[in-house]
Amino acid sequence: MIEAARTFLWHNARVLEQRRFAFLFDGGPAEPVVRAVLAHRNDDGGFGHALEPDGRGPTSQPLHTFTALSLLHEVGETDPGALDFLASVANPDGGVPNCLATASGHPRAPWWQVSADSDLLMTALLAGVLHRTGAEHPWLDGATAFCWRRIDELDESHPYEAAACAHFLDAAPDRDRAAAAAERLGALVREQGLVDLGEGRAHEGYAAGETHKPHHYAPTPDSLARRWFGDEEVERDLDALVAGRQEDGGWTFPWPAWTPVTTYEWRPIVTIEALLTLRAYGRIS
Repeated sequence: MIEAARTFLWHNARVLEQRRFAFLFDGGPAEPVVRAVLAHRNDDGGFGHALEPDGRGPTSQPLHTFTALSLLHEVGETDPGALDFLASVANPDGGVPNCLATASGHPRAPWWQVSADSDLLMTALLAGVLHRTGAEHPWLDGATAFCWRRIDELDESHPYEAAACAHFLDAAPDRDRAAAAAERLGALVREQGLVDLGEGRAHEGYAAGETHKPHHYAPTPDSLARRWFGDEEVERDLDALVAGRQEDGGWTFPWPAWTPVTTYEWRPIVTIEALLTLRAYGRIS
């Protein structure tokens, strides 16, 4: 499986994903990954330049910055300048928008909708990864308070937002509060049908087949969201993940490819994520 994925990446991946794969699975060095990520950094401390494939423009965006921080953390690095960027675009309530107005003049996916409103999904992703890095910053304090308020008030959601909240809860410093909130969130996810347990029904507004499976909420066995699912549900989901590998050795993604290049950029990313999940659950060594 690893060898087939390696061949797939050599045929299709960006330098960043090639270097990331080498670090994660072949004992490669971290520094080339860091350099590849930092090539996307702007002078304001944020990240852009299609680091996340669906935002094609150069301007710094919260989602690109989350992606950069996640990749840097994966290799044991961080970028404190990103926190100053996030503070500069945050709203008074501590949250950050999903897509800044600076994206308006550049190509982006239809779901990259410009808005000034604070977004729980985006703020939870960013606060979660920054807590994982051990960062300290006034913006992170405000963002964490924002996430707690919004999660405590949550009575309906959608899969991407719920998964972002699970990501935040896995890293939040207050572990007792996180465990209690995760229990409530898991009940909401199941009650509102936000997880695909094999039915394959997409949530309203999503593309056909664009569903969140148990492993999207619980990418590792120690995720709080792992408690939401029985052993048989998880094993069945992992079986389906293994079966999802394509003949060329890589995995694919279910959301629309709105411009051709995103097919080639997203598939190596989701291939690496699939391998990491399978390794975390002991399906591959």
